[in-house]
Amino acid sequence: MLVGTRVTLRALTEADLPRLTEFKNDVEFELLGGGDPPRPRTFELVRDFFAEQAKDKDSLTFAIEADGRFIGDCGLFNADRRGGTAEVGIGIGDRDYWGRGYGREALRLLVDYGFRLQNFRKLWLSVHAGNERAIRSYRAVGFVEEGRLREQVWSGGRYEDIVLMALLRSDFAADS
Repeated sequence: MLVGTRVTLRALTEADLPRLTEFKNDVEFELLGGGDPPRPRTFELVRDFFAEQAKDKDSLTFAIEADGRFIGDCGLFNADRRGGTAEVGIGIGDRDYWGRGYGREALRLLVDYGFRLQNFRKLWLSVHAGNERAIRSYRAVGFVEEGRLREQVWSGGRYEDIVLMALLRSDFAADS
């Protein structure tokens, strides 16, 4: 368990899955997250996805908790142990916690975990160019833009760029 001032990162449990299913069926939330176009997801589909992910040794998933509530999830994925890199993913599904710094705090905890406890040297992510709130949050933690895939994904009725961002351990350590 990773404990911050306002958020805790803990293991995702079966009890979180009904609420996670709600988040995964929120079209706006799913559009902000990127990836495939939103589609309906049953509880069973969400449960099975996370059961498979739990078996993946290169995937580290956390529940984000604030005020005793499950508000989202985050993790490190696509780990390249030889290269010392991993992809970061985060989503605050509870709208009451949007734009209030909870995601930023969770991201700082996750990044510290990735660098200090998992010994990654670089963490990276991809984000829709239109998700300005997320980009501001990533920059506040120290991520910098490394590239852009122009008109890469179909989202909300139009093609959007994907912004590639990364953070080196040496840059994060200098900030901390």
